[in-house]
Amino acid sequence: MDERSGKKASAYDKYVDRKPFLIAVGLFVALLLVPTPGSLRDVAVEYSMGDRYLHEFFTDELFQVSYEEAEQWQAYAARALRAILKQGAVQRQRVLGYSLKQIRNLGVEAPESHYDQLRALVEAKSDEEFQTLMIQAQTLLDEELSYSQLSDSEKLEADKAVRHIKICFALVVFVIICFLTEAIPLPGVAFCIGLVLVFSGIVGRAEVAAMYWSDACWFIMGSLMFAVAFVKTGVDKRICLVIFQSLAKPSARWITGVLILVISPAAALISDHALAAMFLPIAVILYNNSLSSRCPSDPELARMLMITIAMACNIGGFGSPSGGARNVIMMTYLEDMFGYSIGYGQWIVYGFPFVLLMMPILWLSVNWRFKPLIRDMSPALNQLRRDIGRMGSWNRTQVVTVLIFLVMLFGWITEKNLIVSLTGVRLGIGVIAVAGAVAYLLFGIVNWRDYQSGVDWGVVWLYAGAILLGKVLDSTGTAYWIARSLVHGLAYLGLESGRALLAAGGIVTAGMTQLMADGPAAAAVGPITLNMAAVSNPGSVLIPFMTLVTACASSMAYLLVIGTPPNAIIYAGGYLQAKDFLRVGVPCLISALVSLLVLSTIVWPLIGFPGLEPIQ
Repeated sequence: MDERSGKKASAYDKYVDRKPFLIAVGLFVALLLVPTPGSLRDVAVEYSMGDRYLHEFFTDELFQVSYEEAEQWQAYAARALRAILKQGAVQRQRVLGYSLKQIRNLGVEAPESHYDQLRALVEAKSDEEFQTLMIQAQTLLDEELSYSQLSDSEKLEADKAVRHIKICFALVVFVIICFLTEAIPLPGVAFCIGLVLVFSGIVGRAEVAAMYWSDACWFIMGSLMFAVAFVKTGVDKRICLVIFQSLAKPSARWITGVLILVISPAAALISDHALAAMFLPIAVILYNNSLSSRCPSDPELARMLMITIAMACNIGGFGSPSGGARNVIMMTYLEDMFGYSIGYGQWIVYGFPFVLLMMPILWLSVNWRFKPLIRDMSPALNQLRRDIGRMGSWNRTQVVTVLIFLVMLFGWITEKNLIVSLTGVRLGIGVIAVAGAVAYLLFGIVNWRDYQSGVDWGVVWLYAGAILLGKVLDSTGTAYWIARSLVHGLAYLGLESGRALLAAGGIVTAGMTQLMADGPAAAAVGPITLNMAAVSNPGSVLIPFMTLVTACASSMAYLLVIGTPPNAIIYAGGYLQAKDFLRVGVPCLISALVSLLVLSTIVWPLIGFPGLEPIQ
């Protein structure tokens, strides 16, 4: 243990802890050997055969030909309608609202002439005829398509899909145990994920390399790089002093309060990843400057500051549609499936009260769960003032460092709209982050040795493994099966209608988002919860409220390092163990679910939703 820094021997420094590792391996093997549940087989059949059978259904119903004999535009129409049905859209006007670009984004490529023929086909149908067709297709998928009706070759393919889901589910259990017990170094867990998936044939050797290196991983890498530049130039010290110098009595308690007050509202509007990376060096400075010869180490203070930043980032994302991809995904589902839309300002009216509720709850939880020895932070701020005094006024290097960061921040905020419209190229936030890191090199602010020593490359690989796991859970149907099983299980407890269904949707989504990125979690659970809401209370506010609940709960990745990028970035500081997230994560998760339930059942009904009836 580093007595001065407070960094404990983490999972990076340890060797294999054989007992928990053997337990994880044993459970992995045991889950592969248990009999296959019927619900799992149904999902495997749907994911392996669903596209094929629905393509045949659409070409037969619309053109009276098989899919193989259909003309190119007819086959395109079948593929497009299947892809749109996956988004939950069954109404004629909703389908006509899809542009050629939107259908291409769903993975269905074709020339514009084929798209025009598809539109003409849909326009020729009445609203009732088209909706009946789409409902029949969904019924075929959900109720009529079964393992028994498959041919021998199709059964072999379905059996392969069953095996893949079982392997992925067993892998989830293995990963959770390894993360909570730190049985092996955490980046090693990330590589185990890839090895299991390749050895089992779920992904190929070339595919797994590409899946590791996603835009989200580039973003985390670039974020940690610009944090290095902030530290080297002293910009982090200046920002820290600006934020905290107005405190009359700078105690640890009020420092955490200011962090929450600044970060959480900001996370509703800008990238929580960027906020985590920007505030990580600030927390490190506050901690290191608080140490003295009388108290050379206070790990509780370090954990308190780090966890506060991660959780403050997480609770702010629901405040506006800009707070995360999950919000936009659920807004799209609501519009595609039911034709209802939530405006930007309307979302803030529903969502920001959750942020305001959780801010004091987080502050109380952090100060309850962590008891640092050092409570007076005045020496830390005084030391900052002395350091900045020695620096003098802002120099050119610091100004350039801030300007590059501001350009990056502008790029993150506008890359979906302004940059695409100007350049015609979608860059992605990860590419922008790495471009900023390269700019720091080109302007001579850092050298590569700074990046090599200052960036926790293990965390980059750790989150890469988490992204890979999330993608495979989604593509194999494992996430869908887990979510559907949980929803149906809660239905047996009576949580299947009205306000109880809102609670069930929140619980299931919050559980799923601990295992995968918030966007895929919302995408996996959203269609299930929204359809159940529509069946329970058609034409009521329950449907948009379920949209909001699912989006909010998918941001509650409070428990595991892999749950969200801010967790991974803060873990990169080296002051935390994986289990430290549970100390505040568990009470915050319970409080967040209760707060969400209060809002959705008491506050939101007072606001209502235009044109919809109250929950019955």
